[in-house]
Amino acid sequence: MDNSFKNFADENVQPKSFVFNNNNLVKAKEILKMYPKNYKESSIMPLLSIAQRQNDGWLPKKAIEYVSEFLNVPEIKVLEIATFYSMYNLSPVGKNHIEVCTTSPCMLRGSDEILERLKKLTGIGIGEVSKDCNFSLNKVECLGACVNAPIVKINENYYEDLTLQSVEELINKLINNKKIKAGPQTSRKGSEPGKT
Repeated sequence: MDNSFKNFADENVQPKSFVFNNNNLVKAKEILKMYPKNYKESSIMPLLSIAQRQNDGWLPKKAIEYVSEFLNVPEIKVLEIATFYSMYNLSPVGKNHIEVCTTSPCMLRGSDEILERLKKLTGIGIGEVSKDCNFSLNKVECLGACVNAPIVKINENYYEDLTLQSVEELINKLINNKKIKAGPQTSRKGSEPGKT
């Protein structure tokens, strides 16, 4: 797996501070209520997700420090989670952050070709952000929807049962600011058997 988005952004990109905005502070406090007081660490993942959404899809160092202070837990506990899971980006991503699953089921169903097509359509390589900041591209090791392979995740949504044509349609809609339908890109619903 390419870890380009797992490297911390350069210091000149890092913000000087980070705090939850008012709406996210309310959400964070609600999340804390879901966990026993002596297990605050259990809320690290949802709090990092809130921080990442607030910061245009990536986690600056100051957000990691803030979550650590917010929970009163050692910073290393937050850092371990932020650097381990592929869902957290430690450097800026595009408005449409595309992650292509390249694990065996997706690879057997054409994810390598889809990845190559995405490179051509967006004009970027793995771990890069387009000049207009509209796209970033990465590959990941399993998006957990193998039955609907091949899978691509764009921001928070999954796009399944892809073909080279459906990927091209998705990207063209994104370029033209048109709404795209998440889920299977064929006529099937959910994970029902394919029609033969």
